[in-house]
Amino acid sequence: MIELKTPAEIERMQVTGRFVAEILTEVGRIADVGVNLLDLEHHVRDMIARRGAESCYWDYAPSFGRGPFRNVLCLAVNDAVLHGKPHDYVLRDGDVVTADIAVSIDGWAADSARTVVVGTPAEEDLRIVRATEEALEAAIDAARPGNRIGDISAAISAVAADHGYPVNDEFGGHGIGRTMHEDPHVSNIGRAGRGLTLRPGLTLALEPWFARTTDKIVFDEDGWTLRSADGSRTAHSEHTVAITEGDALVLTRREDELATQGA
Repeated sequence: MIELKTPAEIERMQVTGRFVAEILTEVGRIADVGVNLLDLEHHVRDMIARRGAESCYWDYAPSFGRGPFRNVLCLAVNDAVLHGKPHDYVLRDGDVVTADIAVSIDGWAADSARTVVVGTPAEEDLRIVRATEEALEAAIDAARPGNRIGDISAAISAVAADHGYPVNDEFGGHGIGRTMHEDPHVSNIGRAGRGLTLRPGLTLALEPWFARTTDKIVFDEDGWTLRSADGSRTAHSEHTVAITEGDALVLTRREDELATQGA
């Protein structure tokens, strides 16, 4: 069942979205060579507690995971890309780190992810990170009233094709609002003009993610972390957006992105 949100409800989601953006800005600031993933997890736990928010991840137990998930942050390193469980790992020079976070404030959720390279970056790692960011912006641009879900999916897969990256269609974007995962599913592969018609009030989490040389994924031994099947490095970018009468409203936009766009 798809629930369209009122302007007032979208404003409440935007409050949550700003906090999610704040968290990812902070993670990007402190993720560095020598930092333990568990320290990032506990730092974010403190931020959530101080804000009086609730983690959407804690005790999450979907059919695909070995639940319940007992962390507030997903952290995936190098060939890991989705649902990474924070563990005792110290970041090394050149590591690619994806942080994914969803929280709820006063009953309204927001979800976002970003990938950063710590220390000295390799150009091929920066390239795949930029590709997911470009695909996300293309998806946001396609998220307009009268367009269809397939237009969003096609925009993502077109960017991947331009960069030569294969695309997995098992995990993608989703509706969001009162809970983290709502209908509809938003695949990262699709055909323009197909699927649900986008209407004002629809709120979606759009999340292109790519692995460098494969569209296949495998589960880690922890039962949660998803890795590229061939060990190639990965990246993931995600924002929560609201369909409006015009351009999509990005509820989780970070200040560093706004500064870049304004430059």
